[in-house]
Amino acid sequence: MANKRDYYEVLGIDKSADEAAIKSAYRKLAKKYHPDVNPGDKTAEEKFKEVNEAYQVLSNPQKKAQYDQFGHDGPQAGFGGGGFGDFSGFGGGGFGGFDDIFNIFTGGGFGGGGRPNGPMRGDDLRYDLTISFEEAAMGCEKDINLVRDEECPTCNGSGAKPGSKVDTCPTCQGSGQERVTTNTPFGRIQNVRTCSRCHGAGKIITEPCTKCHGRGKVRVSKRRTVKVPAGIDNGQVLTIRGQGGLGEHGGPPGDLQIVISVRPHKLFKRREDDLYIEMPLTFTQAALGAELDVPTLTKPVKYRFPEGTQPGQVFRLRGEGVTHLRGGGKGDLYVTAVVEIPKKLTSQQKELLRQFDATTSGNQYEKKKSFFDKLKDAFS
Repeated sequence: MANKRDYYEVLGIDKSADEAAIKSAYRKLAKKYHPDVNPGDKTAEEKFKEVNEAYQVLSNPQKKAQYDQFGHDGPQAGFGGGGFGDFSGFGGGGFGGFDDIFNIFTGGGFGGGGRPNGPMRGDDLRYDLTISFEEAAMGCEKDINLVRDEECPTCNGSGAKPGSKVDTCPTCQGSGQERVTTNTPFGRIQNVRTCSRCHGAGKIITEPCTKCHGRGKVRVSKRRTVKVPAGIDNGQVLTIRGQGGLGEHGGPPGDLQIVISVRPHKLFKRREDDLYIEMPLTFTQAALGAELDVPTLTKPVKYRFPEGTQPGQVFRLRGEGVTHLRGGGKGDLYVTAVVEIPKKLTSQQKELLRQFDATTSGNQYEKKKSFFDKLKDAFS
């Protein structure tokens, strides 16, 4: 990840660039480095992949927001086991964005769209994952049941029964499109539309595959393990590259977007990477001071509350918060003292408090003394 160039640098644009500027820069560079323009040039091929990857991220508002906040480092996760391979990073890889590439070389295609039977990137899939407060703060591994289309293993994605003949569509001659001429009051108008016979496939399957029934793909449900990084927060998204919808006509697959929901905690509140808790103290503990066990996400820690602790006073425990998502330490824990006034006192307890109160002066009650001093000044 350390060697990956900044996506804005790859496209030669500023972070303030709008959608039109991003697309314009991408089209220019994609045309320059496209493999069809530079046959056999490995350097151009790598440049094209880099440009395409940058565009896949910056042209997607959700992925762009993630990249602007976290860079190349997160929030992302790989799948453990199951043969998923390497899915680090954002956006699509390889030669994605085929609709845009086609438009680059055709000046917008037919009617503004790409070729029906040209390579098309698969759709992004969404998976909602709910985890506990502690799992979000400290990281975890979660098993999910991922349902998606995969290439039919029987026909290898062709949609035809193995050994059967696949004919080129006679209507569109394999292009996936047909020209239709319409007579209008203004003359004859010729339009190009998706082939009505092959529905854009460019081929006719006489004997469909018995497993996928001619779709070329089958619905598969598999159990996978997702690594959730420590410090993930509610509403953030893990992007798993290449595990979304199956691409069409040789196009790359989409991404899997795992949207995180975090269950609230009974004691802690979270703001970014800091935690907040209210700690009850008795009247005596607050007045005399006390060493108490303060809860944290891992285990209680001893903390000495000073003599004369006031209601609402906040104390900071460094490093007892949430792990920073990008590493480099933890947030802090802020403890608010909640001083509880006793109820249902016995007669003896009331008399002891009266005796105690009779021995106090303004030195023990600074706010009370300050209030009456201001009151005296106001009416003098």
